[in-house]
Amino acid sequence: MIRTCLILIAIAILFAACGKSGRTEQAVSTAQQLEAGIMPPPAEPFEIRAFKSYLDECWIGKAISYGPHRKGQAPGGESPSDAELEEDLRIIAEHWNLIRVYNADDISEKIFTIIREKQLPIRVMLGVWLDAGPGDIANTLRAIDLAGRFDDIVIAVSVGNETQVEWSAHRMNPSDLIRHIRTIRNNVFQPVCTADDYNFWNKDASREIAREIDFIALHMHPLWNGKTIPETADWMTQIVTSVENLHDRPIIVGEIGWATDFDPDRKGPGEQGTLVKGSATVATQEEFLVLLDRWIDVHRKPTFLFEAFDESWKGGSGIHEIEKNWGVFYEDRTPKASFEHIDYDKHNKKNWRRK
Repeated sequence: MIRTCLILIAIAILFAACGKSGRTEQAVSTAQQLEAGIMPPPAEPFEIRAFKSYLDECWIGKAISYGPHRKGQAPGGESPSDAELEEDLRIIAEHWNLIRVYNADDISEKIFTIIREKQLPIRVMLGVWLDAGPGDIANTLRAIDLAGRFDDIVIAVSVGNETQVEWSAHRMNPSDLIRHIRTIRNNVFQPVCTADDYNFWNKDASREIAREIDFIALHMHPLWNGKTIPETADWMTQIVTSVENLHDRPIIVGEIGWATDFDPDRKGPGEQGTLVKGSATVATQEEFLVLLDRWIDVHRKPTFLFEAFDESWKGGSGIHEIEKNWGVFYEDRTPKASFEHIDYDKHNKKNWRRK
């Protein structure tokens, strides 16, 4: 029943967005095919669509991941107000021109609307949250709608986030992911990718997925992989090189960052107290930000720093949980010293420089 309701809602959204009967019929057909589990045919020939990280001919590849929820807010619970979203976007626009959001939902639509109405210099990589659950179809259909209506803002669509790496809590069958990728790519003009950890993209099994997308969004977190600051730059280069050698697709860095706190007592396989070897402090984050900026200047790959703001809804209940502490701004939107100590060139947004 829940699944059916979600599909009906998604179709209603597409009905509202489609002004012509032909587009309406196409939307219904797409929804019906998704519900029936029909695999769309592959594009032939497959012509790669370029990920164009530019605004007014200026490169905006130094980008940021954006989670909008504040204290007391969470996905599925209380949402940020329009005023809070506008405040965030104005903060972001002072430092970045390209953001990544993780789902095609009401909040993303509000974000796009604010960007357009306030004429903010921000472009977006739109995410589609997939978890092999009842909401997948509705999210896919909503992404098609948003990418079409906000084609002046959305420059790429990322279908699924860490759905293939073996440790994912929301793994899905590769054929199901491909079905959603093809459905979206057949209905939008933007380049399409899926985002996943490097430990998926460096395996032969990832070739099946890579053939379906225009570019690879690669996650690589040195802190989670037991690296210290002196080891990080070489490690990043080795990761990117290994994935480039395996695939014939352009690569962007979809996530990379450095947390400012963690719980060393959380032990066990995959736990922060076991995996984290580097120092997770504000001072170390500052070192990382300078290092990352230099790395991007050398490799010239669009890179989404993870992330803009701390998110207290993530992880366990303790304040030291690592998942809560990746922002370069605190949850109250004040900058951390790691970020405040860096003189960011607001005119061309190209260089981090220590004050």
